Amino acid sequence: MPSERLSVRGVSGVGRFPGTAPPTRVQVSINPNDGSEKVEVEEGGCRRWLRKMCPCCCSKPRASTSYDVTDKVEVVPFTPTPREDPPTFLPLVNGNEMEEVKLCVRAVDLLSTPSGQNRTEHRTNAFQGDRLILRRGQTFQIQLELSRPYSPDTDTMHLDLKTGPTPIVSKGTHVIVPLVEELEDDRWEAKVVEQSGNTVKLSVNSTPKAVVGQYALSVTTCSAKGDDVIVHDSGKSVVMLFNPWCEEDSVFLDDDDERKEYVLNDTGRIYYGTEKQIGARTWNFGQFQEGILEACLFLLEKSEIAVAGCWDPINVVRVISAMINAQDDYGVLMGNWSGDYSGGTSPAAWSSSVDILKQYHKSDGTPVAYGQCWVFSGVTTSVLRCLGIPARSVTNFQSAHDTDVSLTTDVYLDENMEPIHLLNKDSVWNFHVWNDCWMARPDLPQGHGGWQAVDSTPQETSQGTFRCGPASVNAIRSGQVFLKYDTPFVFAEVNSDKIYWQRKLDGTFTQIYSEKKAVGHFISTKAVGSDERADITYLYKFSEDSEEERISVETASRYGSKPETYSAAMAEDVQVEVTMDGEGPRMGADAHLSISMKNLSPFPRCAVLHSQAAVMYYTGVLKGTVKKDTLTIQLLANEEKHIDWVLPYQQYQDQLVDQAALMLTLSGRVSETQQVLANQTTFRLRTPDLELKAVGEAVVGKEMAAKISFTNPLPRTLQGVTFRVEGLGLQKGHKVVVGDVSANSTVTVTEHFVPTQPGLRKLVASLDCKQLSQVHGVADILVLEA
Repeated sequence: MPSERLSVRGVSGVGRFPGTAPPTRVQVSINPNDGSEKVEVEEGGCRRWLRKMCPCCCSKPRASTSYDVTDKVEVVPFTPTPREDPPTFLPLVNGNEMEEVKLCVRAVDLLSTPSGQNRTEHRTNAFQGDRLILRRGQTFQIQLELSRPYSPDTDTMHLDLKTGPTPIVSKGTHVIVPLVEELEDDRWEAKVVEQSGNTVKLSVNSTPKAVVGQYALSVTTCSAKGDDVIVHDSGKSVVMLFNPWCEEDSVFLDDDDERKEYVLNDTGRIYYGTEKQIGARTWNFGQFQEGILEACLFLLEKSEIAVAGCWDPINVVRVISAMINAQDDYGVLMGNWSGDYSGGTSPAAWSSSVDILKQYHKSDGTPVAYGQCWVFSGVTTSVLRCLGIPARSVTNFQSAHDTDVSLTTDVYLDENMEPIHLLNKDSVWNFHVWNDCWMARPDLPQGHGGWQAVDSTPQETSQGTFRCGPASVNAIRSGQVFLKYDTPFVFAEVNSDKIYWQRKLDGTFTQIYSEKKAVGHFISTKAVGSDERADITYLYKFSEDSEEERISVETASRYGSKPETYSAAMAEDVQVEVTMDGEGPRMGADAHLSISMKNLSPFPRCAVLHSQAAVMYYTGVLKGTVKKDTLTIQLLANEEKHIDWVLPYQQYQDQLVDQAALMLTLSGRVSETQQVLANQTTFRLRTPDLELKAVGEAVVGKEMAAKISFTNPLPRTLQGVTFRVEGLGLQKGHKVVVGDVSANSTVTVTEHFVPTQPGLRKLVASLDCKQLSQVHGVADILVLEA
């Protein structure tokens, strides 16, 4: 049976251009079942050209061996629309080449290697991986491979950068970057700086107010007649960060040493303990480690912050403050101050933000267990530095927690001068760690930019969410608590007076004493360029007892819930103070303190002094009393006495909680003048350090070792001891199970590892054990190039 022929004439895809041949003729043969007839195809110029350009895809037709029936041929008329990557060249028609070749992009090179110009100039070369990571307000280069040489006289081209779920030009989330002859500051623009054949290198300028986040990049080209727009999706992303090196960026920091410390330094020191026993631990911020940038971008995405608002560091910091804690939004860290850390990691065992952020990201936003203030602060520092916002961890010793917005720390006593625990909701933490971040504050009166306090530890809500700040440190210092955000709360932490109230027989309370130096001591952060402690108390408050400090306190109190607190002054002629020798008591031994009483008057004085020692959480919450005493003290005119106070080990050994902290409360009255005596002193029982010592030569790629030693200070066995070890550029964080350590014995662990990065590195270790906390150590290791 002869084959049936079907002839079709239609509009060809090449018929739009002048000088082309008539439409190609297509012939389709339908073969009978027996396959006896061979396929007959009249091959046109388009197919001949395609077969010539790509013989693997368009081979010459051969006889079919299968039953292949085409019962319908549909020809769709051409409509000019933008399309992705058409054929590089148009076909030959009747042996003639087309007059015009479309301009399109074959490939995009973001020049994103860590050692390349972009990453080096933008100071993002420390980030691991080959992503293009940029700082806004600064030029960068990309390279395009085109289908033919670019002609600025007849061709047009622009870049499209899109971020967020619904990119919009007016909101800055869809950025159209035009090509210009000369770049200008504060604009998104691009300029051709090199051209060689089909390759073009562009210098691209971003605005210092660009939205921070991840952008998708595409390139749009159009030839002379403008009737064929071609969009090339690069399939690559660009990450934009804040830029402290750019004067027009609101996070600009005009000190290179401080930028190196507060943006580029990936390790630091966090301080803890009490004002008289300041401890320090090394913390790995690890903001450049693999996966941390992705975790930080994930955190912003999970916060559901309006992407258009991510240009403003005020918005970003406020969101980060909320998202680091998991209190109400499934943030990074779950707080736990109970002492029971089953099902998670003890807060004291962490020494790095890296594992925490990676675990949170890997689990798709499941909060990590557990954190306390220094952990919240360490992770906040990591995220802010990663995003380009200068940040540091700050510790305030004797840090007040004001619960009723009175801007005072209130202590309520009954008729017998005993504390009324039900009413004593305000507390004074031994220490509290938050963050400073650096930025301009155009939303506040002039003079309030610079360092801003931000706190991620969930204590009180701010606008319905557990977060705090950014609060201008300058505003805190001057008592301008009416300035946003959360300035009253931070002011009370560092400069509130402790007010003692006594209950009268009719149930009302009267103010009996004001302690003006009770809170806000030795506010500390790591010094720039060294591991020394820098005291920055002067930034947060004026000198104690200075006129400026009193004006600041009284100014702030007018905006609190008890504005009448400072209506009357009180006379004093007997002073009481608690002191300790050296660095204070050691864990496992009796605790010795000294109570000093001084009579400043020319007359004898007799005082009855009540003392009460209680185990406390570092947050100021008391667990229980371990010792109570009452003393009667006679003082001659101008006499000073020192009374030894001892807390035996047997009385506290089974009562301690995290930080091994205690509070000694003294209260009493001078018989002759009815002057009230009051003092609260916190102290901790010092724990030993882990000793770390490098063994062997430290060279990149060469195995070395380090010994970790620990001596149990207690006259009892420590059970289930675990070490956590980590070193950026040395080895990944991991656990070492030690087991039980008997009384006063020493255990030594040897770690073997291969350094991967040169330079001065820190190997950090911490001990995790229920009976002992805040035991850690660090070793500096100088790693040489291979």
